[in-house]
Amino acid sequence: MDLTPELVTLLAIAIVGPAVFAPFELETSPQRKVLKWALVCGVTLGLALIVGHWAIAFPVAAGFAGTTFHFIWCRRNGIHPLYATPRRRYYELRGWTWRE
Repeated sequence: MDLTPELVTLLAIAIVGPAVFAPFELETSPQRKVLKWALVCGVTLGLALIVGHWAIAFPVAAGFAGTTFHFIWCRRNGIHPLYATPRRRYYELRGWTWRE
């Protein structure tokens, strides 16, 4: 089975996602980031064996759902959804320690 479309999709998401949302993951542990990507890749490639190229829908739909939730959560909490500002407020909401 040719997994090229799935791998291209995962690579594109892995490149664009962190580039856009990096300000929101400053204090997230590397282990958590690796686990997240391992799960996304594992589920996508596992689904590809079952449903074929329709597996691409999983990471794309998860990305849209996550982005929608992100924008709603940020707006409700007074955080800019692209810049994670005000930074101190964002750290408080995430439970991270603010360092000056």
